[in-house]
Amino acid sequence: METLLSGVVILARWDVLVALLFGSIGGVIIGAIPGVGAAVAIAILLPATFAFDPIVGLTALLGIYGSSMYGGAIPAILINTPGTAVNALTTYDGTPMTKRGESHRALSLAYSASFFGGIFSILCLMVLSPLLALIAPHFGAKEIFLAALLGIILVIIAHRGQVFAAGMLACLGIFLHTVGLEPVKYSQRYTFDQDWLTSGFDLIVVVLGLFAISQAFVLLLEPNETPHPSRVKGTLLAGFKELQSYKRIASVSASFGVLMGMIPGVGEFTAQFMSYAYAQKTSQSPEMFGKGAPEGLIASETANNAVPAAAMIPLLALGIPGEALTAMMLSVFYVHNVVPGPQLFQNDMDFVMAIYLAMLLLNILVVVFLLFSTNWLTRIMQIPTRALGVTVLLLSFVGVYSLRNSITDCAIAAAFGVFGVILKRLALPVVPIILGMVLGGIMEVKLRIAMSRVDTPLDFIDRPIAAMLFGVICLILGCQLFGGILRKRLVDPETG
Repeated sequence: METLLSGVVILARWDVLVALLFGSIGGVIIGAIPGVGAAVAIAILLPATFAFDPIVGLTALLGIYGSSMYGGAIPAILINTPGTAVNALTTYDGTPMTKRGESHRALSLAYSASFFGGIFSILCLMVLSPLLALIAPHFGAKEIFLAALLGIILVIIAHRGQVFAAGMLACLGIFLHTVGLEPVKYSQRYTFDQDWLTSGFDLIVVVLGLFAISQAFVLLLEPNETPHPSRVKGTLLAGFKELQSYKRIASVSASFGVLMGMIPGVGEFTAQFMSYAYAQKTSQSPEMFGKGAPEGLIASETANNAVPAAAMIPLLALGIPGEALTAMMLSVFYVHNVVPGPQLFQNDMDFVMAIYLAMLLLNILVVVFLLFSTNWLTRIMQIPTRALGVTVLLLSFVGVYSLRNSITDCAIAAAFGVFGVILKRLALPVVPIILGMVLGGIMEVKLRIAMSRVDTPLDFIDRPIAAMLFGVICLILGCQLFGGILRKRLVDPETG
């Protein structure tokens, strides 16, 4: 109770509340504009948050992260174009409902399901926080190294059909981290006597290039389009009452979101598809899925909105981001010399509680805002794509230059922007590069610390948690290898 009250005191500061309001409403608006998304918005805003206290900067970023999926449901339902990538599954049943003249019902169900998923996950994690505070101190350098390695492996495996490409891109991210001065003896690595490489590749410069600038280039290269969604008529409150008829699906979907969000590298997509598959399998009318089934819409929106709070667990408890957005948030900690990990849960539990309370409040703010502004947001969606591209490009370069007042950083960001466009054209993932840079840095530091106490390879797994993590890594790699061999034999029986 004392921790909860301390969190309320931290959250009650005027600058924190302003940041929360700005992030929450801004995230909804960004999510409602197709072609931008939370990753682009957070990448652009990231340099500005370095001037604020950690709780202020994180609250603003969390507002965008947690609310963008609410806004992304609007174009997904009204014009069959997901506002954010994780709203893609919402189009399966949301758009058919709009075509039947039930757009108000679809949006109302999406808002209520999103609200339930967000609140459910936050309450679960607030209850689990004391347990996490007890477990986190048992993670030393060996355990965090193995957890980071497990995170990279899960990120790679999560890209089904692109495992090799994801692995190569993750290795590229790890390599990019090694360029410049190494962190112990400050010797130069891979600089080739080029002064501009001495400081290495800044994570924020790479993030802005791969996410924001590349997306700006894509918007500028595409035909100039102006969506014209129809206005929404009818009340948006009915969905909260109708959701009670589907409380089993909502509860199971929210549980999937919490569990998948806590595992690094898994995230919204896995939670959504598991929830959607469960809803279809247990529905009395499975043939309606993909044709406007409210259960499908509820499963999708509940699961994806339950993930953000859960994704903060590996970040706060171990300092390990599970995906690109939490990797960006990790940089806010580092800039202010606040080290997320076991010590944070042990010594600053009130800070952690303030973050959870902020996420609780943002869900309430977003729902109230959407109930009164949905038709206004449909006008925001009508921004021409090229005008949007120019705006994103300008803001991106302003953000890059503001980091170190360096034209070189702008050139590096532009180069990564072009590289990002190439990856998108080839349908290759960008996220492994960012997580490779972040997790590669964590692994290097923790491995150096751990090796000072290791005489034999078995000493590295001589503690229960380290042994368990090593066992999980071996099991996952074994299953992946066995699955690959089995699939190859099924495709070409003669080779077996």
